[in-house]
Amino acid sequence: MSPDSPRRLGAGPVGLALALLVVCAVAGVAWGPVSLPAGAVLAELVDRLPIISIDSGLSERQAAVLWELRVPRVALGGLVGAMLATAGAGYQGVFRNPLADPYLLGVAAGAGLGATLVIAAGLGTGGFLLTMAAFTGGIIAVVAAYALGRSSGGGASPATMILAGIAVASFFTALQTFVQQLASDTVREVFAWILGRLTTSGWSEVRLLTPFVVVSAGALLLHRRHLDVLAVGEDEAATLGVETTRVRLIVVVASTLGTAAAVSVSGLIGFVGIVVPHAIRLAFGSSYRVIIPLSLIAGGAFLIAADLVARTVVRPAELPIGVITAFVGAPFFGTLLRRSRR
Repeated sequence: MSPDSPRRLGAGPVGLALALLVVCAVAGVAWGPVSLPAGAVLAELVDRLPIISIDSGLSERQAAVLWELRVPRVALGGLVGAMLATAGAGYQGVFRNPLADPYLLGVAAGAGLGATLVIAAGLGTGGFLLTMAAFTGGIIAVVAAYALGRSSGGGASPATMILAGIAVASFFTALQTFVQQLASDTVREVFAWILGRLTTSGWSEVRLLTPFVVVSAGALLLHRRHLDVLAVGEDEAATLGVETTRVRLIVVVASTLGTAAAVSVSGLIGFVGIVVPHAIRLAFGSSYRVIIPLSLIAGGAFLIAADLVARTVVRPAELPIGVITAFVGAPFFGTLLRRSRR
């Protein structure tokens, strides 16, 4: 299939992505430190559907592990992965840079600084306060990058915005390093958060993240056609009636809000926003009418699978999920660089 061939989303790619998501989700809730029978898990999940009643055979303890630990964690992984992948695709489209990722404008550095401040102050390594600090820090960093790009006289062009994002990210990272030096006894906790995790003991993080994913991903889906037009260039898109400044602002805001919310509950999980959109681009074409919706589905499947590996490969211990995504993403990113050079 030609990389530029499909301009519309067909049932085949969607069905394939949904099947992958279902397989990863079932595996995620069935496997772990406490193994659960896959058939019984499927029966328990089906039993929760309306009008259907099936005896799964799970004990009360196994059902508690399933519904209070496994299912919320898989749901959280699906939401985070979907948001990071879709935001990455949005950034790649709006900046016309296939190597862009959701952290391009400094949201990771800002979130890292917010989380570091809370941890260094001894206010905990999780919970609502840490989540809000990371979210606020990420938003502040991107607003600062956007303001810096606008003030430079470049009209917030893609190149100006990228340079402003690099400058702001460097400044926030320097502040984070300074805070870590002042509270060196919390370095381990800070790095554990930075490497990413999907630890959850209930549905609170899922309920907190879901509205941001719905709004942000919805905005990106609505503007996927505009991203195709932007790909031909600023001037050409303007002659076709696209308000490039407005579209860029909407896509950046939606991607930033979703990314900041995802990072605030999961830490800094890298490479999802590069690996998933590019895998879809290579398999199904370069149209954002295809890339955006498939990134939403496949991103969730990818992070659920990565989390499953993170919590089973060295069990009973657990690896940071960022280690797994980097292990997959770094070689993939290197391959992309070689392809782009050719």
